[in-house]
Formats: sequence, C-alpha cells, structure tokens
Amino acid sequence: MTRQSTTGPLAIGMLRTRTRLTALTAILCASAALAGCSSGDDTTAAESTAPTLTASAAPLSTAPADPEATAKETALEVYQSYWGEMQAFYADRDGTSAGLKQYAASEALSVAENAAGRAHARGRVYIGKVTVSQSAVTGTDLDSRTPKVMLSSCLDVSQWQPVVADTRKPVELPVNRLTKYLIATTVEKWPQGWRVVRDEPQGKKC
Repeated sequence: MTRQSTTGPLAIGMLRTRTRLTALTAILCASAALAGCSSGDDTTAAESTAPTLTASAAPLSTAPADPEATAKETALEVYQSYWGEMQAFYADRDGTSAGLKQYAASEALSVAENAAGRAHARGRVYIGKVTVSQSAVTGTDLDSRTPKVMLSSCLDVSQWQPVVADTRKPVELPVNRLTKYLIATTVEKWPQGWRVVRDEPQGKKC
C-alpha cells in the first residue's frame, strides 16, 4: 500500500485552514484590544488606561497692589523701626545716629540728635523701652512732590528711664510728668526711602 505524501492536496488544504484560523484570531484580538484581549476577567489593563482627575490649580492673582495701602503700611513699619533706633541711640553715650538716619530725617532727626547729645554731654543715657501703640493713619498726601503719610500714636515712656551712664543710677524726674501721651507723626518718602520728619507730642493722655 502506497503512503500518501504529506505534500499532497489534503495536507496543503489543512495547512491553509490553520493559517486562516491563526490570522483570524490575530485580527479579532487586535480589533478588541481597547476592551482587553486576555483570558479570564482581568481588568488591570482597562483600569490602567482610565483618566486620572487632578484638582485645577487656583489662578494667580493679577490685581495690582494699592499704592496708598502700601504707603500706609510702610509708614507704620518705619515708625516702629524709628523708635527702635531712637532707644539704641539714646542708650549709647558714645554712639552715633547712623542707624537712626535710616528712619529719621529733617526736624525729627535734628531734635533727636540735639536732645540725646545734651543728655550724653551730662553723662546720662536712657535705658528701658518705649512702647508705641494705637498707631493709625490720620491722612495721606501721596500726590505732592514729597509723598507723605500722617500718623497718630500712643507713646508710653514710663519704662524709659534716664540714668547716670557710669553708675546706672536713675535720674530723678518730675513726678507729674506725662508718661503716656498722644504723638502726631509725619513720615515722608525721600529718595533714600520713607523717613520720619516730624514727631510731635500733643500734651494729651492716651
């Protein structure tokens, strides 16, 4: 009995059928890729392609700064720094007003230099602290040649004591002196920055 060749018509037909089935399977998988062509109920692939929601960033503020509000805030800060330097200047018998000049000019600087100079010449310095409170803006003139801001504050000098520089012995002061009083201040914008130019006690308690 003669054995049928494996390259005969029947074998070729079977090979073609298998090739078509393989191709058809590949096409079906490719067309169903977005739905996941895998065995079982595996949903990992589908889940990994799900969009991720993120919170939108808050838009940045583009509103311009208010020049008047900025000037008021700066003037109040300068006045606090001015009194910080005043205390340092009065407390140092051999010191200079270099630090004070960063915050004071004109009349306010002259008054401070003269008053501290007289105290130092008599061998006295001031120790303790000055408390500035209730500071408020009472007016502005920002359109003038030299912009200015006017302030009102309550100045408490009850803990600011003149003493003899060498012994630290307190200097006797009038018992009826006003130690907590209103003070009116003018702060101007100079080329070097904002400066206290007038600081005038009002002779009124606060």
